[in-house]
Amino acid sequence: MKLIYRIVLRLSFVLVPLMVLWGALFYFMLVKEINDEADDSLTSYSEVIIMRVLAGRELPPLNSGSNNSYTIAPVEKAYAETHPGIRYYDTEVFIPELDDMEPARVLSTIFMDRNETYYELTVATPTFEKTDLIRTILFWIFFLYILLLAAIILLVYFVLRRSMQPLYDLLHWLDKYVPGGKVMPLDTATDIPEFRKLNTAALAAAERSERMFEQQKEFIGNASHELQTPLAVLGNRMEWLLDNTLLTEQQAGEVAKMQRTLSGIVRLNRTLLLLTKIENGQFPDSSEVDMAALAVENAELFGEIYGSKKIVCRFVNKMPFRVVINESLASVLVANLIKNAFIYSPDSGVVEIAFTDGSFSVSNDGTAPLDADHIFDRFYKRSEREGATGLGLALVGAIARYYSLKVDYSFVGGRHIFTVLWPR
Repeated sequence: MKLIYRIVLRLSFVLVPLMVLWGALFYFMLVKEINDEADDSLTSYSEVIIMRVLAGRELPPLNSGSNNSYTIAPVEKAYAETHPGIRYYDTEVFIPELDDMEPARVLSTIFMDRNETYYELTVATPTFEKTDLIRTILFWIFFLYILLLAAIILLVYFVLRRSMQPLYDLLHWLDKYVPGGKVMPLDTATDIPEFRKLNTAALAAAERSERMFEQQKEFIGNASHELQTPLAVLGNRMEWLLDNTLLTEQQAGEVAKMQRTLSGIVRLNRTLLLLTKIENGQFPDSSEVDMAALAVENAELFGEIYGSKKIVCRFVNKMPFRVVINESLASVLVANLIKNAFIYSPDSGVVEIAFTDGSFSVSNDGTAPLDADHIFDRFYKRSEREGATGLGLALVGAIARYYSLKVDYSFVGGRHIFTVLWPR
């Protein structure tokens, strides 16, 4: 999930308890305000009635056209002493005009006249239905939540999008950065110190990576080049030793083992040299090459070399597939993919070479998928097979990067599939 969406999601979660708290506070404050107004009205109305009772004047009619109603009744002294003189509470009263019970705010007052007779005056006025109020408040809280959420999403999106633009520029620059390639300038004009520091760190890391990459590449190239002559001399001396020296069978066997080991080192050295030349761009010459013809030649060659495995090689959509590429690198690319398929196919397996418009693929039988993230790295080995250098698919990856090709690996239906796609 993108950062901006995660921020909006978390804000929406924070809004829920805030809106619930706001709704509860609003409800209680509203009820308190309404009750205060009703209590003031009841107090004034009860004072008028009490003054008329004490003055012996006529009381207001029970049905005076207002919403207020009252009852007055004498009570015992003991009752008056055990009950509060003034009490406000909520209850339901019968409204004759509506012929129904309605919620009301009630004031109960106990007073004494000049004859020391105690009376209880109960004054009531209709008030609001709390259930309806709660339902209304909940509805508007929900409506306000949706409105606020939509407003916050829009505001956060536009504000963060603009404020985080330097970060998106940096991410775009990182997406375009290719290790081993030229470090492009990072043009992000920003006055935010954190983003400036992040850009500086990213540039420094990329430049440091490129220096290390170049040093490593130069070291491997120089080392491989310098090893060529000593390895050739050593190989010639071993051959001379076998041809001109009387050795026992055991001694000859040990020298033969040394020759096989030396041959592996020579192959490794030759491959590293080739990798260095590819990465240094030392294959500028290109011509039109028929990759299908190369695939046929290599399939026949490796079919003979690995004839004991009885592998079946078949072509799908066999047709001319001409691309502009260095001929030597084309041979290396095709040969390594097909050789890889023959080596790792089980006995009596099937190697399939397919051509489509703009791509070709090589597949072979397998039992488990490979590590797609590292399969084209140097020295990645599918097994500990004797003589394996772990550089065959690294060569394929290097050639693909050199020509901006795309190489995909997949494992489908018990088959390893390597596909090379040419840009249109």
